[in-house]
Amino acid sequence: MIEKLFVKEGIKKVRLNEHFEKELDRAGYGGMEIKRTPMGTQITLRVEKPGMIIGKDGRKIKKLTEDVQRRHELDNPQLDVQTIEVPELCATLMASRLAKLIERGWHFRRAGRSMLQRIMESGALGCEIVMSGKLKGPRGRMEKMVDGYIKHCGEVAEEMVDRGYAIAKVKSGTIGVQVWIVRPDAERPDAFRIIKKEREEEAEAKVEEGEEEEGGEEEETMEQVEDEPEPEVEVEGDDSNINSKQQVVK
Repeated sequence: MIEKLFVKEGIKKVRLNEHFEKELDRAGYGGMEIKRTPMGTQITLRVEKPGMIIGKDGRKIKKLTEDVQRRHELDNPQLDVQTIEVPELCATLMASRLAKLIERGWHFRRAGRSMLQRIMESGALGCEIVMSGKLKGPRGRMEKMVDGYIKHCGEVAEEMVDRGYAIAKVKSGTIGVQVWIVRPDAERPDAFRIIKKEREEEAEAKVEEGEEEEGGEEEETMEQVEDEPEPEVEVEGDDSNINSKQQVVK
């Protein structure tokens, strides 16, 4: 059945992601992408510190590639490491940092608010942080913090929202941390722009200048017409008739 094949591939991807989270925790692991190519399986790793993965003369990344090929049975895996330009806009990395703060003893509300503020100051359009577990007392509860623009369902949410998840292990139990971030370059379907009044005034001024120029050209043409001499009219007829008429008038 083809359904079993999809389920098997999904499980393999989840296990591979968990393996990278454990091995690349110190390097600031921020997620991965898998692509099938004719040459093999290309895996793109997004990390904060790529030098810790590559190592001297590429020894660490070669060892990591051999481990992936042996444990997860991938066909000729090729690892590509990319640097995260803005770590505060990576949901996986922020969720991992928040979980570490809670494990160090920070109060969950203080840690969540500080992380939310850092994400929004980095230029994110919106952010949502959800923490659930034994946050305060023996009973489990959930704490949600939201700021800015966020989408929860639909195709738009899948395209523009970056999701990250991490687990904090404390004495009272485990606390799940979920972070959703809307990046600043995301295209919102309900976004609109308001045209400023200054642009309208500039357009009106240009129209008025054009009308004034047309009026000046018309005045110049009228002056040229007035300055031109009147054409002489030639009268055809006999000179005798003209002289007789002049005598009658006298």
